[in-house]
Amino acid sequence: MTAEVSAVPEVLRHQRQLAGREEFCFACHPGVPCFNRCCADVNILLTPVDVLRLARRLDLTSGEFLDRYTLAPITKDLHLPVLMLRMEEGAEKRCPFVGAAGCTVYEDRPWACRMYPVAMAVPPARAGVEPKPLYFLFEDDFCLGREGGRNWTVEGWRADQRVEEQEEMEADFRELVSHPWFIGGRQLDPKRMELFFTGCYDIDTFRRFVFDSSFLQRFELEAAAVEEIRRDDRALLRFAFRWLRFALFGEPTMTIRKASEP
Repeated sequence: MTAEVSAVPEVLRHQRQLAGREEFCFACHPGVPCFNRCCADVNILLTPVDVLRLARRLDLTSGEFLDRYTLAPITKDLHLPVLMLRMEEGAEKRCPFVGAAGCTVYEDRPWACRMYPVAMAVPPARAGVEPKPLYFLFEDDFCLGREGGRNWTVEGWRADQRVEEQEEMEADFRELVSHPWFIGGRQLDPKRMELFFTGCYDIDTFRRFVFDSSFLQRFELEAAAVEEIRRDDRALLRFAFRWLRFALFGEPTMTIRKASEP
């Protein structure tokens, strides 16, 4: 096992790693006998864009969505908050968004659902090394989509599932979670953990923080940028990532207004 693989989550360490243009076989559709089997009793990690898309799809504020549909597991091994989709109560522990005909939020389904059966991990930051994603293949026994499907490369699958747009939007988020500040096992204190959670996941609370506090009086922002983040959720989320680099790591991504002359 390479050093990179040993650093990825335990759930992936014994999965088949996909290298380069290595192919895998997969197809999922209502005609497969196991259709929807992967939509129950599963840990689905949510990204910031997942939370934003699902909240808006359901006509909820980010806070309402977080309260109703997510769990935030806390362990000593986590250096940043992690969000998981809350499964329904009951023996099957089904996804709250799956119906008899399939996913009811399919166009806005989470990144992890789009990528299945492929999983991605980004190794921890190392000094002077740009972390590169590693890809793995889930080969669950119950999944019959691996029989008789078409052949894919990771690149082809990602394009077919349209994940590039989301990943481009979350590029700054990935830089946050793999930031060199964490090299050596450094941990955020509880206050900065809360800042991270709000900026990345609770976008409506972050909007109130920006517009209903002294934030805009403390930082220099062009009028056009202010209007963009006021009306555009995605622009606000990208701005939150930018602000977190300043607030968490002290990077010069924001300009503090100079005190007025007496």
